[in-house]
This record gives sequence, structure tokens and C-alpha cells, in this order.
Amino acid sequence: MQTSFINIESIRNDFPILKRKVHKDKALVYLDNAATTQKPIQVINAISNYYLTYNSNIHRAVHELAEEATLAYETTRDKIAKFINAKNREEIVFVRGTTEAINLVAYAWGRQNIDKDDIIVTTEYEHHSNIVPWQLLAKEKGAKLEYIGVDDNGELILDHLDKYLQTGKVKLVAFSQMSNVLGTITDSEEIVKRCKKYGVRVLIDGAQSVPHLKVDLQKLDCDFFAFSAHKMLGPTGVGVLWARKELLQNMVPFNGGGDMIREVHKYETTWNDLPYKFEAGTPNIADVIGFAAALDYLDKIGMDKVREHEMELTKYALDKLSQMKGIILYGPKDVTKRGGVISFNLGDIHPHDLATIIDEDGIAIRSGHHCAQVLMERLDVSATSRASFYIYNTKEEVDVFVKSLNRAKELFKL
Repeated sequence: MQTSFINIESIRNDFPILKRKVHKDKALVYLDNAATTQKPIQVINAISNYYLTYNSNIHRAVHELAEEATLAYETTRDKIAKFINAKNREEIVFVRGTTEAINLVAYAWGRQNIDKDDIIVTTEYEHHSNIVPWQLLAKEKGAKLEYIGVDDNGELILDHLDKYLQTGKVKLVAFSQMSNVLGTITDSEEIVKRCKKYGVRVLIDGAQSVPHLKVDLQKLDCDFFAFSAHKMLGPTGVGVLWARKELLQNMVPFNGGGDMIREVHKYETTWNDLPYKFEAGTPNIADVIGFAAALDYLDKIGMDKVREHEMELTKYALDKLSQMKGIILYGPKDVTKRGGVISFNLGDIHPHDLATIIDEDGIAIRSGHHCAQVLMERLDVSATSRASFYIYNTKEEVDVFVKSLNRAKELFKL
């Protein structure tokens, strides 16, 4: 099992869960990677090793266990900065996930900078985590939330952005670098360039892009960037907010408590240095350490090879699926413009029914609105089925997937 780019057999051997059977005797075909990825043994061992050999709280003691735990935790921060080419490690804030990162910006930056009648711009293909915080902020401040539309090819209509920018009232543009439903890769650099002309701040949701593309924040030149560990081989409960140092310095803390303070007196408190000002309380130490192992794993493969493998697999799957009678495929047809996410509807089979049927064949996909109901309204559907690929998926698995879809068609007499 090898594509032109990576040795999948060697990679699959690192993932214990891929050896299990489901429904008694069916090999697991895991195609739900946009929701969360499986974890290699290297990540599992890193977490286990922390608990087995140097479990301790960090930053607050001088004994050997604490120093080892602190070093491992902070080394992850350095690896993240390198992975996304951030300028300063102080700009890397640990959070629980992309959702918390965006909410942190909405609270700590938004409430200081968004005023009545200001405009916040997002897009029609956003995850709810990049819509709801802005709805809450706009309602609280009397601001307006506007949307960049999506065309029939699943790409953004950037003329809408220009129209909003020309009002002079836009304070923030927030968008995902890759759609979790359509797979569309946003022309992020072009959006940032247009926003910079008007002095508008930009937040990018990188939850779907960082696991699959080489991301260079210094080249992107945005103001805020958020992503999650669990979508890139790491543990759940760990995410990253990157923000410009000067913005973080002027933002108020999101949570109050231990470790985010310098001094606490009866009636006043001074804040710790960056990034600790935004990291109150005991953090998710074990899983942050596990995330470092995930970064090492992806670095060893190379993000260019990850991308090339997924493009080859996505093209193979799209070619196979497009031959099926009654299927509707969503998103760009050009694999250079999309990630390894394929959303579709098959005849009049409800996505939940379809997911249940192919689960009997050992195939795990996602069905529903994918936390993107604004996009579902745009597509005029209540739900879609979604298959999503990662480094351990194979063309043979795509064949099994297509065969199972054909079985579902026969069951429904399509």
C-alpha cells in the first residue's frame, strides 16, 4: 500500500486502532478525519510516559519532576512556533481547541475593539465556532455581522468582501482556511491583502488546514490564527491561538486564576508575561506533551508529502464517485483547490441512513450538518454525508467505500 508520495503501510502500522475489527469481522475503514484523526503509538506513548515517569504540575516547583514536565510542555510551544512559522513563541497560547481560541479573541479583543454599527465579516461556509461568537459579540455591541457568499463551485465570492470593506466600517474579517464541509481552500493571502488596505484585522480558523497543508504565518500576515491538536494526530482538549504580540499585550485576560498573574493584592492584580497571561490554572499538560509527538510525526513525513498524498487520494475518490448515478458532490472539482474532504448526497437516501448502512461494512463517515447550518441553508439541504481522508487512508479503502455506497443504492432501489 503505497502512493507516489508516502509509504502508507509503514504509517498504518503506527496506528493500533486501524488493526481492530468492527461489527465482529469488518476491517475498520476510518473516513471521519475532519471530525478527529486517529493517534499513532508515538503520541499514545508520549502521554503514557508522562504519567508513568514524570507526572507533575508545571511552572510552580523546582523539583526534578516539575522541571522535566515544564521542559516537555514548553518544548511543545517551540515546536508549534516552528511548525506554523510563527515569529515569537510568546505568541503561542494554549487553549482547549479552535472553538475556545476564537471565543478568546471575541471576548478579549472584540469587546475592546468592536463598537455600535461596526461590521464583522465571516463567510457562508464557516463552522459554527466561527459564527456564534461573532453573533454574540455583535448583539452585545450593536454591531452588524455580514457574510461573504459561496458560489455554486463552493468558492467564496470575494466581491462581497470588497463591498463590505468599502463601507469603512469593517473591524474584523474571520474565515476558515479550509472548509470542513466543501474542502474548499480559501485564498487566504488575497483576503488578508484586501483587508490590510483598509486596516482591518483578520482571524483565520486553521482547524482543517494546519493538519493538511504547510502553513506559514509570517507569509500569511494575518492577526489571529486558531487550530486544534486532535485533527492532526494529537490528543483532544488541546488547541492553539496564535496572535500578534502587540495585540495580546493590549488584550484583557480571558480567564482569571493561577499562573496568569504576576502579583495579586487585595484590590488589584498585575498580569504575567505572554503567553501565560492567557493560560490560567493547571493546563492540559499530558496532552500538550502528546501534541509534540504528533508534530514530530508529521514533520518526519513532511507536510508537502501529506498534501500530495491527499490530493492523489481525493482525485481517485472523486473520479470513482462522480461515475455513480444519482450522486451530488459538493465543493470544487479541482483537487488543487480543495482538501481531502468530500461531502455528498446520494439520491434520496438521508445521510444518517446512509452512514448507518455503510457502518455495517466497517466504514466510518460523518453525516449531518457538520456544524455548518448556514452553509446547509445556502446549499438548500438539511444535511450531507462526508468522507474525509488522512495520511493512513488508501485507494483500497476508497474502493471499499464506493462498493458499500453501491450496496446502499441497491437497498434503496436507486
